[in-house]
Amino acid sequence: MTHHALSIKSHPEAHLPGHDSRLNLLRAAVLGANDGIVSIAGLVVGVAGATTSSSVILTAGVAGIIAGAISMAAGEYVSVSSQRDSEKALLAKEAFELKNYPKEELMELMGIYAKKGLKKDTALLVAKELTAHDAFMAHVDVELGIDPDNLTNPWHAALASSLSFLVGAAIPLIAVIIPPEPLRVPVTFVSVIVALILTGVTSAKLGGSPIIRATLRVVVGGVIAMAVTYGIGNFFHVTGI
Repeated sequence: MTHHALSIKSHPEAHLPGHDSRLNLLRAAVLGANDGIVSIAGLVVGVAGATTSSSVILTAGVAGIIAGAISMAAGEYVSVSSQRDSEKALLAKEAFELKNYPKEELMELMGIYAKKGLKKDTALLVAKELTAHDAFMAHVDVELGIDPDNLTNPWHAALASSLSFLVGAAIPLIAVIIPPEPLRVPVTFVSVIVALILTGVTSAKLGGSPIIRATLRVVVGGVIAMAVTYGIGNFFHVTGI
């Protein structure tokens, strides 16, 4: 086995076909779960601060979960669809240019490799060989950074985001409903913090950011959201419900 083959096999950034698409879906799922945890935690804790009625808290929580899941699915679908449409337009433009201006495109490809540090003769040779092999793939890879066979599916992204929102949102809802009334808010706070730590660590690993810093941001944001909504609920506390 050559040194080059070894480096490809062991390199942590080596991607398999479909890797980027799956990674985007996983990120959407993690963000959806995080949104579900924080938004529903804030909602049910706020309602719990206003009333001790389990039925009212449950109704508000379920309504919030349904509305949030639909909103997450719609938002993710629109976002990914817009991105996909833009990528398709760029791919179509590149295909048109290759068909109508092949010499200019070859020089453009050579210039890109020359800017990367290759000598002009070497850059031209590389450009010619890649063009002969698959001109379209050579250009979209280097110029656009797009894999036309691996575009993110907006339906998949919407489903992943919506389902993960439901899973995340279920945590604070269960935590606030099951315990006896005096323990509802403390148990919810603890459950949400643990869940946010898990999503924060996962998100940091996916994004390659510092785990502690990224997790603290998520946890602090969630705690502030719950504290504020609970305070508001307490201020408008309702009796007799």
